[in-house]
Amino acid sequence: MYYRRKILLSLLEVFDNELEKIRLQKLLLLFTKKQETPAYDFVPYKFGCFSFHASADLHTMIKYEQVAKQEKKWVRREKKSWLNELKPEDRKALLELKREYGKASISDLLQITYKKYPFYAMNSTILDEVLKKEDQKKVMAHRDHQPEQPCLFTIGYEGISLEAYVNKLIRNGVKVLIDVRKNAMSMKYGFNKSQLKKACDGVGIRYIHFSKVGIKSSKRKELNTQDDYDRLFEDYKQTVLPETTGTQKDIAQVIKENKRVALTCFEAQSSQCHRRPLAEYLIQNQELKLELIHL
Repeated sequence: MYYRRKILLSLLEVFDNELEKIRLQKLLLLFTKKQETPAYDFVPYKFGCFSFHASADLHTMIKYEQVAKQEKKWVRREKKSWLNELKPEDRKALLELKREYGKASISDLLQITYKKYPFYAMNSTILDEVLKKEDQKKVMAHRDHQPEQPCLFTIGYEGISLEAYVNKLIRNGVKVLIDVRKNAMSMKYGFNKSQLKKACDGVGIRYIHFSKVGIKSSKRKELNTQDDYDRLFEDYKQTVLPETTGTQKDIAQVIKENKRVALTCFEAQSSQCHRRPLAEYLIQNQELKLELIHL
């Protein structure tokens, strides 16, 4: 079993085998802040911090009868205790968490996490109910200080969690994410088309898929060196780009209307992804007048 799932089961065990959904997310954030390498990442969601990955793990564990999902809470069904199989520092952190927040209500935890980590409260739909006006200013600063000057970004999801990826978009003020994969499918959690769209929708980023500017998987074989990639992209410039001028006009219109847009694909390095020549081609449009940044 994945170590991070042992942490979820142990968290439930320490808190008397059941936790309200919101309370679990807030406690999990506070726990990960005690870790040197966090087991889960979070995004600013409609009720504050939220981990897509933790939610997915809990839903997976339903199938193994380790947890049960009720209307408003998660219940631990696993009989085996995993607490003693955690790293000593993680076990200690969970027990500290229980001592510090064992009697904290959902309202208490919302207020605590919003105050300590205001970034995660920036998309909250209940901010007025949780914080007083003075405390809300720190949260609003994360919204108000986002850059707005026109810019085209490119970003890959290789080697990064869905939450860390989404947070990059948020911190750079991206309004629209354009998926330029030929097939928007992935074995990596969070990056199938439906999953990525749902994640973006949840944080106020529009998602669009333009498959026509992607590269066929058959052309992506035998890419072992940068020279191999360079030859592939030279072919891309000579074939795909001239054949997709209509799609490029549609992308340019999205950029023109939304000002801060990101093109996305898999590879971490833009030099090994077709999003780079596509972006360089797009910014030649004199009407756009864009800076290009590879995240």
